[in-house]
Amino acid sequence: QRVLRLAEMCRRLETDDEKVLPFYLSSLAWHEQQDARRVLEEMPTEMPTEMPMAQAVRDLVGLERFWRRFNKVKLEEQALEKHQVTLSQRNLWLRERLRQYLAGFSVNQEVLKEPNTL
Repeated sequence: QRVLRLAEMCRRLETDDEKVLPFYLSSLAWHEQQDARRVLEEMPTEMPTEMPMAQAVRDLVGLERFWRRFNKVKLEEQALEKHQVTLSQRNLWLRERLRQYLAGFSVNQEVLKEPNTL
């Protein structure tokens, strides 16, 4: 219950895009979505000792938005880490090219003593 209340409180902090647009469509097929809705809407037929489990499953449905957002953030984090690696490699490559370029411009006594290749 506490987590659900916190999720409701955090809902106020969402941007308009987050409130209006879903992050992604469900990965379930249409008939699987219908089956899941039907199961959730039916009254539990379990024994009274199993009722808390059925209630827990219903409560988890309320956290669906949280898990979508959590997974979206994790995917973005992994994408940014890969992008950072790519940029670091590109940075090293550019630094090496710049070092070679500047070495070609350096004029010292040794360079002046060598024959001009031009």
